[in-house]
Amino acid sequence: MLKPSCLYRAPTTWSSTLKLPRSKFPPRPIPTERPTHLHQCTDDFYAGQSERRSKHKLFVLHDGPPYANGSLHIGHALNKILKDLICRFEVSQGKRVCFVPGWDCHGLPIEIKALQLQKRLDSGKKHAPAGDAGTSNAVAIRGAARQLATRTIKEQKASFREWAVMGDWDHAYRTMDKDFELRQLRIFKEMVEKGFIYRQNKPVYWSPSSHTALAEAELEYDENHTSTAAFIKFPLVELPRKLWHLKAKISRFYAVIWTTTPWTLPANKAIAVHQDLEYTVIAMADEKEPTKSTMLLVGKDRLDTILSHMPETATPSIVVDSILGSELIGETKYINVLQGSQSEPQPFLHAPFVASSSGSGLVHMAPGHGLEDYDICVQNDIETFAPVDDKGCFTRNAMPDLPNYLDGKSVLGEGGTAVLSYLERFSKVLGESRGLVLASHQLQHKYPTDWRTKQPVIIRATEQWFANVENIKSDAIHALDGVEFVPESGKNRMLSFVKGRSQWCVSRQRAWGVPIPALFRQTSTGMKAIMTGETIDHILKVIEERGIDAWWTDKEDDSAWVPPGFDGEFVRGKDTMDVWFDSGTTWTTLSSNGDEGCPADVYIEGTDQHRGWFQSSLLTFVAHQSSQTSHTSTPRAPFKKLITHGFTLDQHGRKMSKSIGNVISPQQIMDGSLLPPLRQKNNKGNKKSEQVASLTYDAMGPDALRLWVAGSDYTKDVIVGQAGLLAVHQSLHKYRTTFKWLLGVLYDYEQREHPPTFCLMDRIALYQLSLTCHEVHASYSAYAFFKVVSAINRFINHDLSAFYFETLKDRLYTGHASDRYAAQGVLLQILDSLVSMLGPVTPLLIQETWAYTPPALKGILEHPWHKNWTSPEHQQDRELEQTIAHLTAAHTAVKSACEAARSAKQIGSNLESQVTLVIPESVETPLKQISSEDLASVFVTSGASVTVGLSDGPIPDDAQTKAWQYEESIELDGRALGSAIVSPAKGCKCPRCWRYVAPEPEKLCQRCGDVVKDLGVDVP
Repeated sequence: MLKPSCLYRAPTTWSSTLKLPRSKFPPRPIPTERPTHLHQCTDDFYAGQSERRSKHKLFVLHDGPPYANGSLHIGHALNKILKDLICRFEVSQGKRVCFVPGWDCHGLPIEIKALQLQKRLDSGKKHAPAGDAGTSNAVAIRGAARQLATRTIKEQKASFREWAVMGDWDHAYRTMDKDFELRQLRIFKEMVEKGFIYRQNKPVYWSPSSHTALAEAELEYDENHTSTAAFIKFPLVELPRKLWHLKAKISRFYAVIWTTTPWTLPANKAIAVHQDLEYTVIAMADEKEPTKSTMLLVGKDRLDTILSHMPETATPSIVVDSILGSELIGETKYINVLQGSQSEPQPFLHAPFVASSSGSGLVHMAPGHGLEDYDICVQNDIETFAPVDDKGCFTRNAMPDLPNYLDGKSVLGEGGTAVLSYLERFSKVLGESRGLVLASHQLQHKYPTDWRTKQPVIIRATEQWFANVENIKSDAIHALDGVEFVPESGKNRMLSFVKGRSQWCVSRQRAWGVPIPALFRQTSTGMKAIMTGETIDHILKVIEERGIDAWWTDKEDDSAWVPPGFDGEFVRGKDTMDVWFDSGTTWTTLSSNGDEGCPADVYIEGTDQHRGWFQSSLLTFVAHQSSQTSHTSTPRAPFKKLITHGFTLDQHGRKMSKSIGNVISPQQIMDGSLLPPLRQKNNKGNKKSEQVASLTYDAMGPDALRLWVAGSDYTKDVIVGQAGLLAVHQSLHKYRTTFKWLLGVLYDYEQREHPPTFCLMDRIALYQLSLTCHEVHASYSAYAFFKVVSAINRFINHDLSAFYFETLKDRLYTGHASDRYAAQGVLLQILDSLVSMLGPVTPLLIQETWAYTPPALKGILEHPWHKNWTSPEHQQDRELEQTIAHLTAAHTAVKSACEAARSAKQIGSNLESQVTLVIPESVETPLKQISSEDLASVFVTSGASVTVGLSDGPIPDDAQTKAWQYEESIELDGRALGSAIVSPAKGCKCPRCWRYVAPEPEKLCQRCGDVVKDLGVDVP
């Protein structure tokens, strides 16, 4: 039961003698104040550091440009805020940060939206332009695309700035700006002059849905794509010598290939085998010629698989167990029946990629539809043939004898089915169940898709411009040796993409982009491409005069674009550059940074950019270096450090998708609408609809979004869910209450000439602060922001709120002036350090804290955006660390014993109790040396003492006579140090400090009496 004899109401006169906190710092951000704070901690901050900091301490983070084609999503927030965290930390390290945001303005995503907009506009016109290939329509598309990009950039920029992302927003680069396009074309010119750019008819990834070539970086992969796979029989017309003995027994002889793309069969030009693999000949009875057999040539190791797909009635026998691939090459020929009367004998070739692990062991080669096929066939002077148009449909050339049969049919749809149907028609002629189709089946496999339209792509040979990566690959690989990768696994990923790339298709068949600066001369045999350093120089001059849109608006044969001295009739090319070349040359917006000559200190983007922006930037920068006449140094990358982050997923680990309905916007995190609404006061008479309409949420603003980013391990995929966001809000509220209390208790702080004397708890707090600052600074330096947040939260929640702050309140509010001054000295250091540690993560909170900082403190502290934050050298103190560990163990035991007493309703407050620590004499612990006053302060009790030498039996002295007591064991690392006994406090409640140390009811305790006298107040 509570002790009624000591429950007295303190006289109101004593309240005026207390030093209670005073601060107007609000519990939540005030919406009307946010614009001011936002401007001060972003625009003013960035401009100020640019003016004050030395250009010799420059730090450049180069912004990978987002597409200017739509609203920002949570992935944008993760990316941009990570960049801002890095920049803000580097400013705090005394560097002058250069962060110029940018936008990728060209390319298909924007053009598609512009086309849709143009169609909507044209639908209301009587005479709308037809098609999308004409010059007039290209000009209209470019105009619409430019407007769309301009409008989107404005909207995205506003959102980025709302997230408190600082930067040189007024000078952001845009890849559609004239100056940028000219720089890009000059880099392209350098590569042309070095012979890195060439034009060739060769297979590339082609998107029928977008009508353009694609680079590998523009592909995604559908893991569950379904194709019709088929075993096809090609009739042999010439046999190798080793099989001549079979001639008398053969009615028909076929080579069996397996393909997942039957639509490519009309373009077949060869069959590939591996020279070291074994092949087998099997025979099946021929019903029309009983004395002869139909024979099939298959891979020996693939025989069982092939037989499993054949009808059960088929009973083939092996007539030749083994023949090497090398014995087939050069001696075996076949025909492609789809070419009809134009078919000629075609060869067997060796290809190193042929394996015995899949298919039939023989590979159908269509150099117009396969990258590896092309390489092998070119080496053997075999022509490239691709009878497919821009829309992914067959042309009349696919089947010369039946030009209408496949013409206009989609190769990914009815066209592929029609090819198999035609081959099956041979069943009547041959007397075989499915003609030249041995078997077919459905196959689920990984297949490339257009990353924009999400539709399947094909491989198709067309005339394209290519960059020869092979010539700069070695330098690019060496350039990565000097790059720091975060995480380290990024290096191997990047290297694998660079090593695996030999060419880069840099041309696109679109209107919205930077033109490939090529001229085409009309000759008797067709159009001949002309592109040299001289022609590009001339074209650049015309662009400077007329603007880049003149490439499309001028007459096709306008001679102004042709350099003097070039005879003949010329037209301008219609291809545009791959947007990866656009973004890959954004490093031209930067100047060389320091002696190392790397334009940027840091590039940071998603993991998909190893094969995208990171790679295109590396390749163009290395190519640029090789073009310099004075280039003799080691190849360099355009970045010193390369950081990659994961993707954002919902709380179930799923990719966000509108179709699933799990998309989360950054605004929802800022306005708190993803969390339950705040509790409203019960207003009687309100209708339910009115209550719903009046729901308000815990809107913590940009800092909530930033803290979510900082607290996530970005090296992995990042989860966004209610549980994590709730923790973010709890942390933000904890930060606010911490700053409010610190400002409140420091309202009257004044520096004195003599330094204060710190007690044990002060020394512990300063030690823990030093340790935390050191850990946080190291984590910031490694850009491990989630470790920063974890360390700060641990320090605030455990070391401060649950420990040090609780011990301080009595000293601060009711203690001697000297004790208060000492505690304030520690709190001032804590405040200053927290401002530094949280500055990069929650800049609005820090700006707001500074705004509410008392003027006297502003005269002592340095402005948070002006100071350099250096972590003090942390000196380990093992003796103090041992004291902290033992004191924490005792505190845990005392807390548990007090809770037991509180549950039994023996006490309401810890101050109603006293503590006795019983430590056996044999136990060595610093608890024995801690003063009773310090112990009582730690435990927040009215008294504390240590009894040494008792291990068992009753407690001596007056502890035995107490009405109740609760005992808990003190344990540390599984070892018992002693026990903590909580019992009733001895004295009466002091009406001023509420400790139970007064000599009698309604009387002040000795300390309060002295403090009040010092304040000039009479004590009754």
